[in-house]
Amino acid sequence: MSSRFASFREFYPFYLAEHSDRTCRRLHFVGTTVVIVFLVLAIVTLNAWWLLGALLSGYAFAWVGHFFFEHNKPATFKYPFYSFAGDWVMYRDMLVGRIRF
Repeated sequence: MSSRFASFREFYPFYLAEHSDRTCRRLHFVGTTVVIVFLVLAIVTLNAWWLLGALLSGYAFAWVGHFFFEHNKPATFKYPFYSFAGDWVMYRDMLVGRIRF
């Protein structure tokens, strides 16, 4: 990871700026919701294929948002761990109304 950000607290404002397009944020929200559903299905059915579906669907929705609406590269490519955490924090912030859905 680049030393550009010393902490997630420093990274998160950058992450939000990379998600300024409302459609991109909505696609992230849908993708993360699908991930949660697939994780639950993997546990309930004891079928690991749902884990692959969770991984693919989560990234697919996010990347469509970035490439077609936000017109930038996903932060995942440069900051994979912070980006993963950022998605979950942004999801929570959207759920509680801190970020416009």
